[in-house]
Order: sequence, then C-alpha cells, then structure tokens
Amino acid sequence: MNEVNRREFLKTSSVAALGIAAAQQVISSSTIAGEKNTAAGKEKSIMKVKIGINMEFVRHEDKSFEWGVEKAAAIGYEYVEPMVHWGRELLSEAGYFHSVSMLDDPLRIKRACEKAGIKVSGLSAHCPLCKPEISCEYLKQAIRFAAECGAPVINTDEGPKPKWTTEEEDHVLMRYVLKEAAALAEPRHIQIGIEPHQQYSKLPKGLDRISRLVDSPAIGINFDTGNSYLAGRDPLVWLEQVKGRLVHLHAKDISIKQSNAERGKVTGTPVGCACGEGVIDWKKVIQICQSINRDIVFSVECGTVDQAERSFKHLKSLLG
Repeated sequence: MNEVNRREFLKTSSVAALGIAAAQQVISSSTIAGEKNTAAGKEKSIMKVKIGINMEFVRHEDKSFEWGVEKAAAIGYEYVEPMVHWGRELLSEAGYFHSVSMLDDPLRIKRACEKAGIKVSGLSAHCPLCKPEISCEYLKQAIRFAAECGAPVINTDEGPKPKWTTEEEDHVLMRYVLKEAAALAEPRHIQIGIEPHQQYSKLPKGLDRISRLVDSPAIGINFDTGNSYLAGRDPLVWLEQVKGRLVHLHAKDISIKQSNAERGKVTGTPVGCACGEGVIDWKKVIQICQSINRDIVFSVECGTVDQAERSFKHLKSLLG
C-alpha cells in the first residue's frame, strides 16, 4: 500500500469517526497537511494535539465505566480511551471496575461519553497477537464494537509469546491475526494501533516489522512514550521515526525511581506517573506530533485520579 493511499485512508477514517456533519470542518481545519495561502503568503499548517486519558486512571477507585467517564470530563479531558474485554466478569458487572464487556451494547460507551460531553479516542483492546486462538476473534469483535461506539482506533500489541514457538513462527501467527483484523477494519475505517510493549516491539525494528506484516492502511502505530523509554530507547528519536504512521499516542511518563529500577530490564509498564513529573520531555513530544499530517490524541496513562489531574494541567500548559 503506497503512502498516498495510506494518507487517504487515515483522512477517511477520521471523517467517519466524527460523522458526516463534521467532515468538512475536519478536512479543512485539521487533517489536511501542507501549505495554505494567507495574507502574508504561505505558511505550514500545524496539526492539533488533543488531550485524552486511558481509563486505567480509575482502576483503583472501584467504580464503573460511567463514573470514570464523568470524572475524566470533570478534570477537563477531551477524550477517553475505554478498555474492553471479552465475555463477562464480576467486578465490571457489579460496577466496581471500568472495563466494558464487548457483549454489552456498544452504544453504552457512546451514550456515556455524549452525556459527559467527551469523545472516544480509541479502545484499549490489548491481546496477544502471537496467540491467534485468543486474539483473532477478540480483535475482530473489538473492531466491530469500535465502529458502532464511535472509536476510530483500537490499540494492541504482540503480547506474551507462546513458550514453544520460534520468532519466525510468531511472526507468521501475528500476520494471520492482523490479516484477518485488517479485513474488518478497512471497510469500517478503523485503525489498528500497534504499541511497543513486549519482546519484539520493544525495539524499533521489531515494532516496524510487526506493523508491516500486512500491507494495509488500517495498520499504524500507537506509540507509548513510557514503554519505549523503559525498554532502553530514546522515545523522541523513536517517535520521530514512526510519526508518519502514528494513529494514537499513549502519554506515559516514567518517574526517576521507576527509571532507576527498571529501565533496560522490562519492556513496558501498565501506567506511569503524572505527566511532567518524570523523564519524558513533553514539549518535544508535542512538537513532533504537531509536525505530522493529522491530529493526534495523547491518551494519558497514569494510575490515579490525582495523577490524571496533574497530567492534564501540565499538558494543557504546554498546549496553551
């Protein structure tokens, strides 16, 4: 798939997610990069960075998805990234956990967000791509769910690998899953964000290989600033390398304490500290994302409501 067709797919998927009524505004003001005429001559369009939050910030609050959405909106976030799961489990059913079952009505997410005045940046649909018996039908259902609830992106990674497979076998298995998933994602204009998180994607060449196993404009990168740093890489250099395929960003900061204890020893972490209180240079991250040809949502990944509040304040101060 050439880069022109990929850009057209990204533009179309953004329009589909926002709806026909907003399409002209999206195309004219945000998703077309390049030059525009002004009284002073030509100036380069600047893409917008939007601030969202992954629902893990309410993990320890023992509250429902709807409660978490209302809390995110009250803090000031524009977007949320719900986590979905397969089947049923007690805590979520009882309203004590934020994850949403994909057996629920997808409009549950849409209605909760509309009520709170907030949007959906994507779905956290992480599953082990190396294990097709789990991930194939899971991702396909997540794509159908995303299309109906209004989420333009689903995020995943290769997950823990089987103990008995070789590296080459794992990539064949992942290609199978991604091929099946892309076949559903393309006509629905849903993007699949591959995240650096596990044994192969912890390296730039590994993430690149996974994201290119299937030639589809539906497959892009969900870059995680914290995971890339903990894996021992420079997140700014890596982000610059993948920005052309970026569809979503996990805004995860890493504390000095965690950095000293884990950098180079792990491939990722569930959540980080408050943005602005760790090692990530958010001003430079924003500058890189503003240079690409589409709007990008920063989905903050932190572990508490207090951290979510401080993260929002810091990122908002940088964006103005």
